[in-house]
Amino acid sequence: MADTTSSPPVCDVDGTCYCPLTGVIDTLSRKYAMQLVSIIGAHDSLRFGEIEAHLASASTSTISRRLDEFAEAGLVSRTQYDEIPPRVEYTLTDDGYEVRERLDPLLEWAEQRS
Repeated sequence: MADTTSSPPVCDVDGTCYCPLTGVIDTLSRKYAMQLVSIIGAHDSLRFGEIEAHLASASTSTISRRLDEFAEAGLVSRTQYDEIPPRVEYTLTDDGYEVRERLDPLLEWAEQRS
């Protein structure tokens, strides 16, 4: 049986449907999300403490939550090494790098406006 409870897609006057953007926008609009994409993307890989150092205004719990969300969304890869003390490194996935690349024009535009 088809699901009849979902609402119709939100489309522009010209028929452009923006529904596929919903998940991406939800993820990237969260606090510090775009900054994290930029920070991690500027390095081959970063440990959690290094990410914190680059984003000192963010709380540990917020950074951790964003990284978990990014991993779930397939934007960040989390690699844990079996060492003492434990070491975890974060890198952007191919999709994460593509998001970062697509954010660059937006960042350039924002810099020109400030």
